[in-house]
Amino acid sequence: MSEVKKVVLAYSGGLDTSVILKWLQDTYQCEIVTFTADIGQGEELEPARAKALKFGIKPEHIYIDDLREEFVRDFVFPMFRANTIYEGEYLLGTSIARPLIAKRQIEIARAVKADAVSHGATGKGNDQVRFELGYYALEPGIKVVAPWREWDLLSREKLLAYAEKAGIPIEMKHKQGGAPYSMDANLLHISYEGRHLEDPKAEAEESMWRWTVAPEAAPDTPEYLDVEFEQGDIVALNGKRMTPAEVLTELNKLGGKHGIGRLDLVENRYVGMKSRGCYETPGGTIMLRAHRAIESITLDREVAHLKDDLMPRYASLIYNGYWWSPERKALQVLIDHTQQAVNGWVRLKLYKGNVYTIARDSKNTLFDQTIATFDDDGGAYDQADAGGFIKLNALRMRIAENARRKRG
Repeated sequence: MSEVKKVVLAYSGGLDTSVILKWLQDTYQCEIVTFTADIGQGEELEPARAKALKFGIKPEHIYIDDLREEFVRDFVFPMFRANTIYEGEYLLGTSIARPLIAKRQIEIARAVKADAVSHGATGKGNDQVRFELGYYALEPGIKVVAPWREWDLLSREKLLAYAEKAGIPIEMKHKQGGAPYSMDANLLHISYEGRHLEDPKAEAEESMWRWTVAPEAAPDTPEYLDVEFEQGDIVALNGKRMTPAEVLTELNKLGGKHGIGRLDLVENRYVGMKSRGCYETPGGTIMLRAHRAIESITLDREVAHLKDDLMPRYASLIYNGYWWSPERKALQVLIDHTQQAVNGWVRLKLYKGNVYTIARDSKNTLFDQTIATFDDDGGAYDQADAGGFIKLNALRMRIAENARRKRG
């Protein structure tokens, strides 16, 4: 398999990608460049460098990049401008990270003149699609090596045997049958899949959750939070201006403290199967509530409804890996255009797993208290106009009913 001369591997330093690194060396006899992305998973990433060096990777071919600000600014925030949720619940924490990782991998491949890229996604999941659609969209002629679709290490026993033979350290949890869940974390969320969760009837153990306290164990006193927006993005919390990554980090802390953002979901994967996953998205849950609140007073009715109509399509594009597609980019232009007047502040109450909107205001508000009041409006709204409005809107239904009666 000498057609691959140099490959950039998305490398976490964990067991699976360490096995992949050695397998690439054994199978392709190619030069390997490792890329480890810091997107806020909260883990120490320098051990990945030491492991890569142990495999003979050149120091200049080990990339560990802090992408946290870019992740939130250029991927999470644009997605939340659309109030994006997949299948009514999922805030797309894993999905939105993949196009960034693919982008940086391709940038590195160009810099080191690699002819291939590789990832550790399995042949059953969505991530293989997300990574590879990103690769091909950004570098059409790139070669992709997907070990899980090529090798015969399709059982954990075979994987562990290969690792042991190759001298790859195996943690005790793997020797004893593995951690109870497959986890993926970034600044937006943690996802949990596999093992105990593969039975949709089984409740997830309380010990599984990492970021959030149980709602019933959250503080008995609510906490109030002021969120400030500029053009649809959060720029300050409680009057303190923050960078995008700082905003999401703080919201995660606040949401986790109050038991906000847990989700247990059976979703439809793009490859065709149903999959059960659990998610913790404390900061994202707060962001979504706050954004919808500020939009409620700053967006025209039909614009808001158009956004809601388009959102499921936009969400599916992200979930299915089409972030770099022309249709997603076109939708983003429309979405971003709607956000020009989405400025102002929202006051939230955080309490026992819930986020409540209690106040909002904007210099761009479309809420006219003079017209909306139930008290005397001084002639601002002529209620008699409503009669003709209703009759005109009922006209087609009246015609249809009269025709039905004539037919007997």
